[in-house]
Amino acid sequence: MKITEILKKEFILEELKATSKREVLVELAGAFAKGKLEFDSDAMLHVLLEREKLGSTGIGDGIAIPHGKLAGLEEMVVAFGRSREGVDFEAMDGKPVHLFFLLMAPENSVGQHLKALAKISRMIKDEAFRKKLLAAKECDELFQAVAEKDDEY
Repeated sequence: MKITEILKKEFILEELKATSKREVLVELAGAFAKGKLEFDSDAMLHVLLEREKLGSTGIGDGIAIPHGKLAGLEEMVVAFGRSREGVDFEAMDGKPVHLFFLLMAPENSVGQHLKALAKISRMIKDEAFRKKLLAAKECDELFQAVAEKDDEY
């Protein structure tokens, strides 16, 4: 599976305006609407917030991978957002989060959802890749960085 098959350029937010966990989730979910993806945004937010109640998807090192399954969603999708300022996302290491990959999958998907989550986790563990994402100046550069890292796996 290629992450670039489910991450479209219009799902990339170069600079998040959000300053709270909830605002980040709303803003990232809104990126899907820009890509003409049809879904119930309130239901998506509810799924994401319920998942966060189980434990923060802020995994440390300035990274969060919020994720969930949504009824009515036809295909798996990923949005990416960056916050240069950082957002308190209740990450495991207590530090602000700068890089967000939001993964949403159809309600009935199991294997593909976990494979995508695992791949994103492996990719983002690379410090050089994280630095490249933070340094990128525009959407195309962010997408290209993901595409290059995607090809390594």
